[in-house]
Amino acid sequence: MNKQEIHSRDLQQLVVEVADKEIMARFLGVDVHQKTDGSLVTDADLAAQEAIRERLQARWPAIPLLGEEMEKSEQERVLDTGEYWCLDPLDGTTNYACGIPFFAISLALIRDGRIVLGIVYDPVRKECFRADLGGSAYLNDEKLRLPAQPQSLDQCVAIVDFKRLSRELTMRLAGGAPYRSQRSLGAVTLEWCWLAAGRGQLYLHGSQKPWDYAAGLLIFQEAGGEGCLMDALGSDCISPASQVASQAAVGAAEQGLLLQWREWLDASEPD
Repeated sequence: MNKQEIHSRDLQQLVVEVADKEIMARFLGVDVHQKTDGSLVTDADLAAQEAIRERLQARWPAIPLLGEEMEKSEQERVLDTGEYWCLDPLDGTTNYACGIPFFAISLALIRDGRIVLGIVYDPVRKECFRADLGGSAYLNDEKLRLPAQPQSLDQCVAIVDFKRLSRELTMRLAGGAPYRSQRSLGAVTLEWCWLAAGRGQLYLHGSQKPWDYAAGLLIFQEAGGEGCLMDALGSDCISPASQVASQAAVGAAEQGLLLQWREWLDASEPD
């Protein structure tokens, strides 16, 4: 039996409504808790995940949900299925809890190991990014395509998360980075989308899980960007993981820049 055809535009209103109701309504007045791994969770994370789960279940009852705020055992059961939703109900929770207006809600559909659609909504700026595999990327229903890019690393702006990089690589970047300037924004899903919108040319992050990269990576790639996941920096590129495991991520606005960026990074990693 053929699986139901679903497009990113089918999810747009659903995601926007939940973000505005469950996330923005609590912004600057939220209850914050610390999880066992030290990361933060808020009542907005939990409320948004439950609202998305209920709405998806009502429309597509046969497709299970993989959510960041689920128990690991439940996440692993979902991964055993051939098709599932992948949700980060509030990416950038630390920003959100601190009152920093840079966070998003992210939803992707994974089918037979491939990301087939993704949607990321920034409720502060009212920017909704979405894409379908083999189609186009969109920002607020306007087609998104990367503009002409610089030809060398020293002309690029990089989005880099230093916290999750090795000490050696962090020191090398701090003392002699090859790019023009660097930013650390604190919400992975939205960082991929800002790259897709041309708000940076290079990307580096040492540890992303499926709900971090699934929607944003697809949007970036369908906008014309080049993104790569790896088991560790310096290793070969891999396909999106079929397990709840962290992956390193490297990206660039076009293939030539990605080759230069990876060559520089690979020289930083021990043999």
